[in-house]
Amino acid sequence: MAKKYILALDQGTTSSRAILFDAKAQIVATAQQEFEQIFPKPGWVEHDANEILKSVYNTAMDVMKKNSVPAEEIDSIGITNQRETTIVWNKKTGFPVYNAIVWQDRRTSGTVDALKAAGHEELFMKKTGLVLDAYFSGTKVKWILDHVEGARQLAERGELIFGTVDTWLIWNLTRRRSHVTDVSNACRTLMYNIQTGDWDDELLDILEIPRAMLPEVRPTSSDFGEASSGLFGSRIPIASAVGDQQSATFGNLCLQPGTIKNTYGTGCFLMLNAGKEVVYSKNNLLSTVGWLRDGHQTTYCLEGSVFMGGALVQWLRDGLKIIDSAPEIEALALTEKDNGGVYFIPAFAGLGAPYWDSYARGSMFGLTRGVTRGHIARAALEAIALQVQDVFSAMQSDVDFEINLLRVDGGASKNNTLMQLQSDLLGIRIERPENIETTALGATFMAGLKTGFFESADQIAEFSTIDKVFEPKMPHAQREDILGNWKRAIERSKGWIQP
Repeated sequence: MAKKYILALDQGTTSSRAILFDAKAQIVATAQQEFEQIFPKPGWVEHDANEILKSVYNTAMDVMKKNSVPAEEIDSIGITNQRETTIVWNKKTGFPVYNAIVWQDRRTSGTVDALKAAGHEELFMKKTGLVLDAYFSGTKVKWILDHVEGARQLAERGELIFGTVDTWLIWNLTRRRSHVTDVSNACRTLMYNIQTGDWDDELLDILEIPRAMLPEVRPTSSDFGEASSGLFGSRIPIASAVGDQQSATFGNLCLQPGTIKNTYGTGCFLMLNAGKEVVYSKNNLLSTVGWLRDGHQTTYCLEGSVFMGGALVQWLRDGLKIIDSAPEIEALALTEKDNGGVYFIPAFAGLGAPYWDSYARGSMFGLTRGVTRGHIARAALEAIALQVQDVFSAMQSDVDFEINLLRVDGGASKNNTLMQLQSDLLGIRIERPENIETTALGATFMAGLKTGFFESADQIAEFSTIDKVFEPKMPHAQREDILGNWKRAIERSKGWIQP
């Protein structure tokens, strides 16, 4: 039977999606399922790893059955995933020993402080390209081993294994045959040396994590095993696994050094293709592996992470309940001509790049009796754009060329008001593609290039078309006023929680 499709499994922070792409990289069908967000304590964020797995199964089967697509017509599976989220499970029983600890979780901030106090910060940065922060997987694994009864003893006996979400999915899809990850996920753990391309024993000793727990690291596009015929009716090769932001960068065709994208998802993630050599940031950005295709050199990236992007709009919907659905934020924001003097610092999980303050917390400044829901909505959209502006400014300082074009993707990029604000605050041109599902598209391209479903990078570049272009319009004085007030508000939100 002819191979007609690639199945992209896009496992995100708040939902899982399955998307079928055809040979021209067009979406044929999609299915999506949200899952529970668990908040045991302030600053703690967890997922049920089995619920994640079930949501992936459900969406994959749904998209195939509803469109009468048999497994024999699927060329391969491409997986893209939330990255630093940490799962530790018993390899004999298959059950996690604790909930998945989500990338947003801040419980290990004290561990990070202790590592810094011991003088390890520069060592971790040089070897991993990462700042020492609770964001990453390493301290989460350590927390599980230290706090779950019997976990450390089981790990030392070789009975527990670790994985980020890609590893968990592949292990289960292959019926426990493949305990693997790829370079783009491994490099987000604080345990992987981006210079040597392997797990680092010195860092593992510092974190007190047995090496036997760790998965085998493979290229981003390679053979990860086959999804079981018991699941799909016929075995399907898993030909790519790639962290969501690296996948979005590839899917947005930022394939040449100097090209840059921002994804507006649960968080916002600005990523610059830095080329074939590691570029270390002078401004608290992350040096990270972009991807490694079989038979090619590693591509490195510079990245800045904003923890609260679309999640801020989600909070206005579910927490404050000032909107009933996320898309309503745009219409509500347009009921006011400006922010009414309100500045919203969405440090619900601390501040990410370039501040890296685990102890900052969300705050709102400039409230008066005249403030309306519309002002708060507008301040929220500005907060998303202003956080991205902070990261962009740091990234521009790290490179010796002018960045004058930003490619965007992700659900919130559909918001024209937000995109215009972003162009105004950055002062550069923004391009939004017609297909904003670039995270799933990157994994699809990677899988298809591995199997020969797609011929070349030149061919996939022909599949992209631009939906809308945004050019800066805001007067310079207004922009400077907003940026100045934002900086004042940021300073006042720092260090709210005492270590």
